Amino acid sequence: MTDLPASKLDLKTILSTASRVDNSEGMSYLQSVPRRIVTLYVPLSIIVVILLFPFYWMALTAVKPDDQLLDLDKYNPFWTWNPTFKHIHKLLFESYYPHWLWNTMYVAVGATVLSIIASVLAAYAIVRLRYKGANVVGGLIFLAYLVPPSILFIPLATVVFQYGLFDSPLALILTYPTILIPFSTWLLMGYFKTIPFELEECALIDGASRWQILIKIVLPLAVPGLISAFIFCFTLCWNEFIYALTFLQSTPNKTVPVAIVNEFVDGDVYRWGSLMAGALCGSLPLVILYAFFVEHYVSAMTGAVKE
Repeated sequence: MTDLPASKLDLKTILSTASRVDNSEGMSYLQSVPRRIVTLYVPLSIIVVILLFPFYWMALTAVKPDDQLLDLDKYNPFWTWNPTFKHIHKLLFESYYPHWLWNTMYVAVGATVLSIIASVLAAYAIVRLRYKGANVVGGLIFLAYLVPPSILFIPLATVVFQYGLFDSPLALILTYPTILIPFSTWLLMGYFKTIPFELEECALIDGASRWQILIKIVLPLAVPGLISAFIFCFTLCWNEFIYALTFLQSTPNKTVPVAIVNEFVDGDVYRWGSLMAGALCGSLPLVILYAFFVEHYVSAMTGAVKE
């Protein structure tokens, strides 16, 4: 068959021969087991271990007896054969931790809702309402996000004290949007740009108002972007430390990040079991949140960065 001219070769024979060559040389080389181990499994295993080790260490420390926490030479620091729930019981039933958890949830949800409402209105106005300087305004809003919170909390503390909001969760709800709105606005601007403008033009021709377009057309299509902005704002509020440390003083009003550091450290004595139990329980709501909405978060972030 190889002596025949190429024009007389069977097309099926040529395709099957090319397929065998590709499978035997190209694809088998790219999908070989040693190559997958080196380029895929080993890097992924290292990343997974690095990411999950802090949670493992928190969980292990939370169930270790006190003697094993202090004597690392006698006991294995990476494992325990006698777990105890004393630290978790003391955290949940002998401290204000449930109240701190409620304060953190209350502040995070309140500040996030306010920030999302303001960010939606700002992002839609910058992207869809055509006026001079819209791009400049968008850039300035994003630059506000780059201002460090360590600079803002001093003048904000003066304002909070003058309005009588000191040592109140409402102080955090009203001050957190100063660091949440800029980034959320920039994120939603990028996502709103991916929504076809022709949909709004058709609605305008049919007599719809801008408010109706925003509520009935833009927001339903921007649900992944809204979820992404909500997760970002909620996470930042949940983990924020500087403002909560400055504006809250009494023990019952504190949030989890500040409370577990202040209440479980006596001078130079660190109650590691209660500290790690509080950190572990405080991180579980965020883990659950990301587990359910991680796909929407990634898709919205991709759309925003692309724009």
